[in-house]
Amino acid sequence: MKKVRTRFAPSPTGYMHIGNLRTALYGYLYAKKEGGEFILRLEDTDSKRFVGGAVQIIYDTLKDAGIVYDEGPDIGGPCGPYVQSERAAIYKEYAERLVRLGGAYYCFCDKERLDGLKDENGVGRYDKHCLRLSEEEVKAKLAAGEPYVIRQNVPEEGSGSYEDMVYGKVTVEFKDIEDGILLKSDGMPTYNFANVVDDHLMGITHVIRGSEYLSSTPKYNLMYDAFGWERPVYIHLPPIMKNAHVKLSKRNGDASYQDLVEKGYVKEAIVNYIALLGWSPKDNREKMSLAELEQSFSLSGINKSPSIFDEPKLRWLSGEYIKEMSEEAFASLARPFLAKSKAYGKYDEAKLLKILKTRVEILSEIPAKIDFLEEYGKFDEALYYNKKMKSDAEIAKQVLPLAKALLAGVEPFENASLYQAMCALAQENGMKNGQVLWCVRVALTGRENTPGGASEMAELLGRERTLERLDAALGFLGV
Repeated sequence: MKKVRTRFAPSPTGYMHIGNLRTALYGYLYAKKEGGEFILRLEDTDSKRFVGGAVQIIYDTLKDAGIVYDEGPDIGGPCGPYVQSERAAIYKEYAERLVRLGGAYYCFCDKERLDGLKDENGVGRYDKHCLRLSEEEVKAKLAAGEPYVIRQNVPEEGSGSYEDMVYGKVTVEFKDIEDGILLKSDGMPTYNFANVVDDHLMGITHVIRGSEYLSSTPKYNLMYDAFGWERPVYIHLPPIMKNAHVKLSKRNGDASYQDLVEKGYVKEAIVNYIALLGWSPKDNREKMSLAELEQSFSLSGINKSPSIFDEPKLRWLSGEYIKEMSEEAFASLARPFLAKSKAYGKYDEAKLLKILKTRVEILSEIPAKIDFLEEYGKFDEALYYNKKMKSDAEIAKQVLPLAKALLAGVEPFENASLYQAMCALAQENGMKNGQVLWCVRVALTGRENTPGGASEMAELLGRERTLERLDAALGFLGV
């Protein structure tokens, strides 16, 4: 049985779109699961779309995501070069061979003639004009140095069919396929030609790509068949949607992998979530490490239906990864975001990180979670109202003087002892624990929502600042 070889062949046109990363991930996972090889190839023949620095982004993103390729432009391999712009001579050789085999022909039509083939909507279709040139006419034009392209010779009748591992049998009528350009006048190939030649020469056994190529595949198969090459196995992936009607797209400004990392999503969670956009494991697990994905991935788990990019689910998954991190790992990831907070450098970092670890899902939430520590100011009595806790401003007026006297002497001034002391205070005064804890937390923070309870906030603030804030809160209440 032939060794499985898959490839990821991105164009260096900017940041790594989620759909592109999913294609790379599935190619990598399938190759690893089957004991095969995963290849990186750069399709950079469209110079108009090339973006400076984009090649490095591809390298960095794959490395960051843990997707390790066996061959590629930066590490080499037996099938190089792995950059299409460095393979021009190869494409010319095979384009000319395809002409001799009858699968393509030279086209000398100029822009004026081609423009004349377009209708009032600017839609044109090549009319096979140059296919009818005699061999002597073609030779004469080539000898005279006339500019030309090489076009594919698509049959005018019949259809092309193939089996896709996801979508089943796909059939496209040849009348719906134009004689597209394979080799441009500058000698560079189009994607439609280069990917066929490269996939064959690089021994790619399984082609994994987006479903937008379903209707193009018959014209690729015409080339495989004309050359006498074995067709690869096709796996077309369902689109990733922004919502039920709009496709996720970097052209629409939708998030790239880099955007999600900069927002503070955990990298492992991003990769985990992307794997689930169009694929489901047999046991329906949702949280899976890359190693677990390598073991579980199967083509049978890929479904036809479009996937909706559900950012709340990604948030949840990111939060699950954060909860399971070691304190050291969380601290390393959190510090750059902690540094953006107004509270940075003014509180015990270890204590801040401790209260944040189980209360953030994405790291960019950190500043907003703790900025209140430095934004304390006069607040309305209505903030004390909480139906569930059976609390209001009048209850606060009873609680806070007692709490101030209590907290002045609690030792040690730490979460556990502070919590026990306030619960004991509630019982001694015929109150519910929630009434005391709610009123103290509001008094210390001026917020309904904080990343910790009253005792955690008091420990973080320290005794002196805790008493100062209780004094201020009593003043706001007119006590």
